[in-house]
Amino acid sequence: MTGVPASAAGGHHRPAAATVRPAGLWNIANILTMVRLLLVPGFVLLMLHNGGYDPAWRSFAWAAFAIAMITDLFDGHLARRYNLVTDFGKIADPIADKAIMGAALICLSALSDLPWWVTGVILFREIGITLMRFWVIRIGVIPASRGGKMKTLAQGTAVGMYILVLTGPLASLRFWVMAVAVVLTVVTGLDYVRQAVVLRRAGRTTEEATK
Repeated sequence: MTGVPASAAGGHHRPAAATVRPAGLWNIANILTMVRLLLVPGFVLLMLHNGGYDPAWRSFAWAAFAIAMITDLFDGHLARRYNLVTDFGKIADPIADKAIMGAALICLSALSDLPWWVTGVILFREIGITLMRFWVIRIGVIPASRGGKMKTLAQGTAVGMYILVLTGPLASLRFWVMAVAVVLTVVTGLDYVRQAVVLRRAGRTTEEATK
């Protein structure tokens, strides 16, 4: 060391690495998640208003459902891109996703617009996969697959079509869109189970190797 300041010796100061501050609760990603949670009771009231078969009120319910689906596309992306990931978001985001979809499916089945077995299959898969992710989270994360994203799109489109009071060819089309959604729901669910089993086996092998 010469005791001479770096600037005087012709050197350059290197800025210290910026400390990444943890994201606060009130950020745009979490606010979108909260909005989605608040939309759930509003959606149910709109869906069931006036007996649940009024086309106008069903259109309002569809708008609420569509807004919830759109916010689902953005909150996770914003959280990852701008380092807004919080413990609240990790828990509330999947709950909000399942809540709006579950509310829509249960309302449709209660109104006899959708068979209960379809609602049961989709909810069983969604809740089961969420619990399974927590089961293996200590070992690794199961990433969302392309099939999983297609499943989400198919489910959202099909449920949205059932929420609207459609007639004619569109009423027939929504049946086939829902059929595709159910197939993707089952196929991607089985694939996630396979990934979870692989992760658990890898975790056990690692634990045994370190003993």
